[in-house]
Amino acid sequence: MIIERIEVYQAPIKLKEPFVIALGPVEYANNVLVVISTGNGMKGYGECSPFMTINGESMETAFYVGQYLARVLLTMDPLNIASCSVAMDKVIYGNSSIKSAFDMALYDIAAQEAGLPLYAYLGGNNRKTLYTDYTVSLGKPGKMAKDALKIKEAGFQSIKVKLGESKDADVERIKHIREAVGLDIPLRIDANQGWDTNEAVETLKALGPYNIQYCEEPIPRWNYTELGRVSKESPVPVMADESCADHHDAKRLIALNACPLFNLKLGKSSGIFKALKIIRLAEQAGIKMQVGGFLESKLAFTASAHLALASENIEYCDFDSPLLLNEDPVIGGLTYHEKGRVSLPETPGLGARLDEYYLQGLTMCCVLP
Repeated sequence: MIIERIEVYQAPIKLKEPFVIALGPVEYANNVLVVISTGNGMKGYGECSPFMTINGESMETAFYVGQYLARVLLTMDPLNIASCSVAMDKVIYGNSSIKSAFDMALYDIAAQEAGLPLYAYLGGNNRKTLYTDYTVSLGKPGKMAKDALKIKEAGFQSIKVKLGESKDADVERIKHIREAVGLDIPLRIDANQGWDTNEAVETLKALGPYNIQYCEEPIPRWNYTELGRVSKESPVPVMADESCADHHDAKRLIALNACPLFNLKLGKSSGIFKALKIIRLAEQAGIKMQVGGFLESKLAFTASAHLALASENIEYCDFDSPLLLNEDPVIGGLTYHEKGRVSLPETPGLGARLDEYYLQGLTMCCVLP
């Protein structure tokens, strides 16, 4: 089997309302789609959601870099994912977001060829029930409290809250949210690198009484050597996100005893191949994990849900992004149920594909031998 054709698409999707984090507001999910076709007629689908402020990529750069990657992967064996990963890394440094879309499509093909759902191909099982949280974006305390209450009333079992402005402002936000939703439902907070070390410690100490399940990336990722101090002094468990992109980052954080939790995102790790390396390291170190994402559609989050079933150390899911989008271009894949429960199809591969009619309206480049 060889790769015979690769299509790369620009796929911007408007959000239902602006999504605000400490790094700035977002109105569109500026995504890139990849379709890999093999000589025997099989197709694999992949997607990424580049973030300029996190992985240094945009939809436009990912679209063009994707064409370089496509040319080197043509005629390669899609089942030899290790060789394909090495080939992409030889073409260009970094660019983890667009590489993840190719990686995803390759795993889709490999699992289809094996006749297995992707989670089973990865060595996992479907005995674990997955629940997603739902996110409150950064804003005024009153608005955030109202949004949190809507999420609770919709039945979700946990609420994620974007923070990262300042200690006083962020504590005020959580205070308002707790007054609205009570203390029982867990809150997960994400500072998106918004605090310095001292402010992170002070803020997390102030938030200790508010039943915070964990805090994602409290300080700038370049300052990861200070993450251990934050973890040691904080009453809230700390989760590495931006500072844990790939397995090399994971190895450094483990050596530093920096934090008890990792957040996996395919767009950070360059895809499933390297995410599995993070998982093995985390399992050996006794670190629990969450699987999340950026603003991908249901396609990429279907892959993320399969990955979440690949390890018992993955305890948390952050799969709400497709619910924020105005369009759903995906046929099959992840299904949302009551209380934020998500389920996967038992068909081979991802069990998801892109609507051909939707693809026809997008900017596309096709790479052939």
